[in-house]
Parts: sequence; structure tokens; C-alpha cells
Amino acid sequence: MSAGATGAARDEALELARSLIDAADRIVVLTGAGISTDSGIPDFRGPQGVWTKNPDAEKMATLDNYLNDPELRVRAWRSRIEWTGREPTPNRGHEALVELERRGKLHTLITQNIDGLHQQAGTDPSLVVEIHGTMTEVMCMSCGDRRPMQHAIDRVEAGEEDPSCQLCGGILKSATISFGQNLVSEDLARSEAAAVACDLLLAVGSSLSVYPIAAVVPLAVQSGARLVIVNAQPTQFDDLADVVLQASLSETLPRIVAMDPG
Repeated sequence: MSAGATGAARDEALELARSLIDAADRIVVLTGAGISTDSGIPDFRGPQGVWTKNPDAEKMATLDNYLNDPELRVRAWRSRIEWTGREPTPNRGHEALVELERRGKLHTLITQNIDGLHQQAGTDPSLVVEIHGTMTEVMCMSCGDRRPMQHAIDRVEAGEEDPSCQLCGGILKSATISFGQNLVSEDLARSEAAAVACDLLLAVGSSLSVYPIAAVVPLAVQSGARLVIVNAQPTQFDDLADVVLQASLSETLPRIVAMDPG
């Protein structure tokens, strides 16, 4: 069942989504950038997305460009300083997923986001797979040393335009998965195993177009799970879903996890 923003069809879809969640015991959630837009973090691929409006931002997220262009790294560090000043906080969409955990239903939360807002909202970090890494840490591309991002930001604010690793002098980068960089194999294997084991997959705020992680959606369905998709735009897997809701995530998620019957 698919429903837009208003009308009886939407109410029926909300009720069906709620009933599927109530009946499930092992829910896997896959989140994308859309869940964080109400926290003031723009998405990447949408009409107003970061990469849509600023091609240079995508260059910064490409590993070869970052490693081989010192000036690009300088711009990247400046943008990180601007980012840290925003101090985004979790919204009701993030909090709704914490409610799933409180109810004992959350098996695994796979996130494509790098903002750390799920953990900040209160989700147990042991349940979270950050498939694209995290911007809350910085890592050396030579020796692998990892430290809090704020340590590197402090150095930039003190005058270092492109801070290097204090252990080996290597290039520092946020601990995120850039274009051209392999996913952590253990994270991908854990995500696939969770998809096979779940009885419901809740896909939230994701275009479901980024592979290989998007493949967990049909994998879960093929393994017998029900599928609920909540996203602002249609996705390629809408035809597989039991329910598709195109609506505000921060308003819709609390309703379907029974935080706010509405």
C-alpha cells in the first residue's frame, strides 16, 4: 500500500505500518539522509541536496581527489569547521527509533548517515552499524590511528590548514567511507546477516539507490520479512513494500512506532 501526505489512504497506510511494527519481533531499520534533514542536515541526492547544488562537495567525498589535492583538503577542513558550528541535534524521527529499542523490537539499525545522531538520541551503539563510517572521528590514511574529530578541528582553528597525523605524518580524513573507498567488510556482513534474520525491515529516509547496502532491502524480503518504506520521494523498491509512506519522517515515525497515536 502506498500513500501520500493526506487523506484516508494515508491514514490506512499509517495504521497498516503500525500493525506490522506491532506484530514484528526482529526489526531491522535502514536509515538515510532523510531522517536527519529535520535536524538541519541537508541530504545529498535530493533536489536541494548538497551534491546537487555544490559539485565541489562531491569531489571532497571522493578518496583520490582528497588524497591527491592539498587545496581540496584545505577546503574540506574549512567546511568541517562550518559543520561543527551547526551542532545538529536528534529529532523525533531519531527518537522514534529509540522507542523501537525500548519496546524490545530493534534488532539492528543500519545507517548510511555519518552524523552520529542515532547514538546521540539514545540508540544503543552496539545495535548501530554505521555503514558509511562516522564524521565524529578522524583517521590517518597511512597508519590507521583514530581520534575524535574535535582534536583535528582544534588544530585547524589554531592555524593548521591541513593537519597531518601526529604519529606518522600521514594524511588525516574523517572516518567516513568516501567514494572509491571500500566499505568495512565486517559491517556489510553484519548488515546482510541482520536482513536475513529480521521479520520486518523499516527503510527510512533513503533513496535506496546506493549499493551494496541497498541490496539488504530485497534480501530481507526474499528471506520472508515485511517491508515498510518511509521516504519523501519514491524509491526503486516501492513495489516490494507492504507499505510506502511519502511524508515527513519526524512526524510519521512517532505515529507508526506508537509514540504518538495521532
